[in-house]
Amino acid sequence: MPFPYWGENHEGQDMLREAVEQLDGAAGLLGLDPNLAERLRYPKRALVVTVPVRMDDGRVVCHTGYRVHHNITLGPGKGGIRYAPTVSLEETTALAMWMTWKCALMNIPFGGAKGGVCCDTLKMSRREIQALTRRYTSEIFMLIGPEKDIPAPDMYTNEQTMSWIMDTYSMQVGYTVPGVVTGKPVVVGGSLGRREATGLGLCNLVFAALDRLEADPRGMTAVVQGFGNVGSVTALTLWQGKVKVIGVSDVYGGAYDPAGLPVGAMALHVAKGGKVSEFPGVTPVSNRELLEIPCDILAPCAAAGQITKENAPRIRCRILAEGANGPTTLEADGILAEKGVFIIPDILGNAGGVTASYFEWVQDTQKFFWDIGEINRQLERIMLQAFRQVMALVDERKVSHRMAALMIGISRVSDAMRFRGLYP
Repeated sequence: MPFPYWGENHEGQDMLREAVEQLDGAAGLLGLDPNLAERLRYPKRALVVTVPVRMDDGRVVCHTGYRVHHNITLGPGKGGIRYAPTVSLEETTALAMWMTWKCALMNIPFGGAKGGVCCDTLKMSRREIQALTRRYTSEIFMLIGPEKDIPAPDMYTNEQTMSWIMDTYSMQVGYTVPGVVTGKPVVVGGSLGRREATGLGLCNLVFAALDRLEADPRGMTAVVQGFGNVGSVTALTLWQGKVKVIGVSDVYGGAYDPAGLPVGAMALHVAKGGKVSEFPGVTPVSNRELLEIPCDILAPCAAAGQITKENAPRIRCRILAEGANGPTTLEADGILAEKGVFIIPDILGNAGGVTASYFEWVQDTQKFFWDIGEINRQLERIMLQAFRQVMALVDERKVSHRMAALMIGISRVSDAMRFRGLYP
């Protein structure tokens, strides 16, 4: 049976191909030095590890783990850790590349990194997941640290996962190091507002886009794919902002009501273990059908590759707010642009998470913690500043929103690389 890092994961290959094609397109528009562009097409380093776990039935199962540093010119690596059966070296490399542009776009002093383990934690016990996490941490120990690489939660990881990583790292060095990860519980050095930051940051941009389009939020409808940390906060924030949320979904399916969903009550329902499609009074729909519901705001906040050339012609929205990483393929992006959809690209749209992670890292480093008001003010300031810069470049160069965001991020990284030079 071939190992995942032997290139058998076609989704990961597609993601990496798209990430490199985006880089090549932006480099051409920027007139980037070919030598710099060539360096940016490859990660600085990639570590592949075996993560053996003793299962509850006594078997030892070996999983494959990864940690990739794409570029750390601007600062230590920053990027999530995901646990999923789709995790591969190609996927991890693509996500690390996007993290490089995202951190530079937000003008925060981090480089791009990403990691993960190819596994299915939905079929594992809590003890097995803890053993997996601690062994994975010990295997990538040489790459991570507050000044080297700071992981964060991602798909199927959470604040408990980050706590286990922080504890394992601290046991290795002999003292407590809260700054080795972000997305931790507040009691062990986490930051207020970190869990909500990605969804809240996305909504800051949605409301800014509505203002640019001179549209009143109270007359808008929204559909949100995904009801995890990002999707649920996005739906709740839009709903609280008087936007009518008519569709939401989780991994099991979706719920639709043209009259508007009671998002607050649905969030409580899901928190108690319920599925959104089983909420009383809703019309169940599939995740595929959900994306094609006519609406003003469509927010894909689940997985990559959800909007493709096949379904893009049937997407009917005014604003596409990308809360997930890579939810729209390159072919679909062109179709939506031709239709005049206002796209908030992922490296801008979901950057609230890494921005709040930066806040957490700063607080851990300084041993001084902020209140929630300060965190939300700084988050809004940075998100809207990046939004205005992207829109200014769109107006100046007549490029797509996605390309403008990429151009800003790539130009900042390449400028720093040029000043630093090539060692030796």
